[in-house]
Amino acid sequence: MRRIVHHPILQDDQRTRTVKITVNGAEIEAYQGEMIAAALIANGIDVFRYTQRHHQPRGIYCGIGRCTDCVMIVNGIPNVRTCVTPVEEGMVIETQHGVGNWKGSEHYV
Repeated sequence: MRRIVHHPILQDDQRTRTVKITVNGAEIEAYQGEMIAAALIANGIDVFRYTQRHHQPRGIYCGIGRCTDCVMIVNGIPNVRTCVTPVEEGMVIETQHGVGNWKGSEHYV
């Protein structure tokens, strides 16, 4: 995993509790409570969605929940901002294509 574990100002990473989440069908490990985007990047995943018009890959951009570059489908809910959403045990996360479609619905959000 790619993480900063020694930081001159924030000190050493003290987190120990890990959880399992599923990303595009693969199980990965994350720290309990860390943001989804941080867990994905630490596990080498940097493409979170593809744009609707040109199908361009997007990942984290602002990191504070203002833009929508990091949105993914989380537990069947599209357009979840992964940079401000903490991981929870058993989450199912999928790459989002386009604007997102609620499962079982023809309406776009």
